[in-house]
Amino acid sequence: MRSFDNTDRRILMALADDPRSTNVSLADRLGLSRNTVQARVAELERNGAFLSFERRISARVAGYPLAAFVDVHVQQQRLAAVVESLAAIPEIVQAHGLSGPSDLLLRVVCVDAEDLFRITGIIQSTEGVDRAETSLDMGELIPYRLRPLLTRDA
Repeated sequence: MRSFDNTDRRILMALADDPRSTNVSLADRLGLSRNTVQARVAELERNGAFLSFERRISARVAGYPLAAFVDVHVQQQRLAAVVESLAAIPEIVQAHGLSGPSDLLLRVVCVDAEDLFRITGIIQSTEGVDRAETSLDMGELIPYRLRPLLTRDA
């Protein structure tokens, strides 16, 4: 993939402001041709620049107002099987492999504390999981953002 240039950054920032913009409206707003915008957006999409729309859906609005992070310690030789088992738990909305004291960081959503207790029990009983430590998500203080990077590199 080629590096982003200033035109790509401008298109991405305009889409961040209004994700439903059409290529025509982006072209008008940015002073570019519709064909340029269409080709650039298509290339950005092919190269994985856009995350799924699903990431924009609020778990809270979907009925899961409580969120937690679960640090999981696993038996390394069973990591793939553990991840496969954990992927079957719908309340686990995200998982990251880590280096450091724990092996996985899970983001879990649930309806209440009792539901969280049930979910962490399932996680801890997964074969290959040695232990898990849970922290409640008390609130997002810095939301996911890329604009500072896009503007810094411009």
